[in-house]
Amino acid sequence: MTTLDVRQHGQPYDAPPSGPLWSRYKHAHHYRSAEEEFDAVKLGMWLFLATEVLLFAGLFCAYAVFRMLYPQAFYNGSHYLDWKWGGFNTVILLISSYTMAMSIRNCQRGEFRRMRLNLAFTIFCGALFVLIKLVFEYTPKWSGYFFVLDPALHHYADSGKTALFGLFHYVDGYGGKRPGMWFNYAFASDPYEPLWWGVYYSATSIHALHVLIGMTLIGRVLLRSFKGHYGPSHYTAVEISGLYWHLVDLIWIFLFPLLYLIH
Repeated sequence: MTTLDVRQHGQPYDAPPSGPLWSRYKHAHHYRSAEEEFDAVKLGMWLFLATEVLLFAGLFCAYAVFRMLYPQAFYNGSHYLDWKWGGFNTVILLISSYTMAMSIRNCQRGEFRRMRLNLAFTIFCGALFVLIKLVFEYTPKWSGYFFVLDPALHHYADSGKTALFGLFHYVDGYGGKRPGMWFNYAFASDPYEPLWWGVYYSATSIHALHVLIGMTLIGRVLLRSFKGHYGPSHYTAVEISGLYWHLVDLIWIFLFPLLYLIH
């Protein structure tokens, strides 16, 4: 008798009802097997990721055209980006891709504690990436306020003006690096620098949004893993979330040199 022959009150099960949820998972009725369902879902995710690539391709095309037309503006704007923060964020995402891949492997092998640890660490890396982007990159350029622990703060004269109980210190003349009509940086040397900042904020903020979406997907997987939804015979959501997270990492691999290293 196969496991598909086991019945409880007339309902078919893939395993006895006493087993964990992942061992009792049954594919949707319009699929012939769980393997076929897994392949279909994975193919659908790849198609969705292709549309995501098209989204960022538009940004990359805009970057290429504007950089060709206004190279000095892009050179000047990139000069204000700290490649060390960008490089650190790159390392964070690379590590998170590794832990995400390991969580899938752990799930396939039934190593549930390691799977949850790797998923949690991946979420932590994503949160750290966004925090660095907001606190150490966006905030100083937009407003002129540096976080008190930012190493770059020591290179400027402290105006004595602070915010949020002294956590942020204001540097005169540094802020105002904003896109388009919000640009008011007083020491700009090229009239097209607002265009550079428009490209920078558009590309990095959309990418950061994808990081937050990826963290949400992984967080859902993590919460459901405590209820036993995923295991060696059913880990579709874990792998699908991993595919999305790897795309987030891959996009940043292109953004980092294009934005931070051109000067």
